[in-house]
Amino acid sequence: MNLAGIGPVVLVGAGKMGLALAQGWLKAGLKPDNLVLVDPKPGDVTTGFAAQHGVVLAASVADVAPQVLVLAVKPQIMVGVLAEVKPVVGPGTLAVSIAAGISLATLTQGLGTERVVRAMPNTPAQIGKGISGAVPADRVDAGDKGVAEALLGAAGPVVWFDREAQLDAVTAVSGSGPAYVFHLVEALAEAGRRQGLPDDVAGQLARQTVIGAAALLEADPAPAAKLRENVTSPNGTTAAALAVLMGEDGLTRLMGRAVEAARVRSEELGRG
Repeated sequence: MNLAGIGPVVLVGAGKMGLALAQGWLKAGLKPDNLVLVDPKPGDVTTGFAAQHGVVLAASVADVAPQVLVLAVKPQIMVGVLAEVKPVVGPGTLAVSIAAGISLATLTQGLGTERVVRAMPNTPAQIGKGISGAVPADRVDAGDKGVAEALLGAAGPVVWFDREAQLDAVTAVSGSGPAYVFHLVEALAEAGRRQGLPDDVAGQLARQTVIGAAALLEADPAPAAKLRENVTSPNGTTAAALAVLMGEDGLTRLMGRAVEAARVRSEELGRG
């Protein structure tokens, strides 16, 4: 779907994720005069973004009649935001929420409409390399899904789910997942330092190794397991390291615990 025909789009919450999505929309053809950023206390980044791209920056949603209302605020303040924006939600409004843990039931009740999509993108959306999971409320039709997919898809692939509970797992895997990778870089660099490498060199090696491995994953359609095997010579150095990482108490079990903790927290946020 061409974003040029969509609007007005009202983005409530112009933080890093919100602006990452907005950047993608504009690149994908959304007209600047069809985008309104709502932030009662915008920082320099938000103000600069609005000025650079010629989009409206507003302190509230008053007097706006959005075709699409995108909610990109922290889950802890969502209830208050829903009460504030409800008056501008009409029968022609599609609402898309990217707040972790906030259920469709809470969104539909708070907005007074069942034309709601709950989604979870991730921060690589800032460079068009993100991925989003999404689940529609019962009254969302094919046209609404097309609009939501066009907006979310400007930041990367969109995966649709039938069961809302699966979105908590999406949040735990891909929504929070970039932080796990960044921490892997930190841990790998620290391991290098402990082996005697200078701080800056250890950081450079760890960072570029992850960047290169990710680029290879993108370029080569082979499963990750196959790419791992390609690097691993029998009885070599990589095999010795993988014996630790793939051991009984290794990375698989640790990652499972981490993802479980994130999923549980996402559920807790939904319950308030």
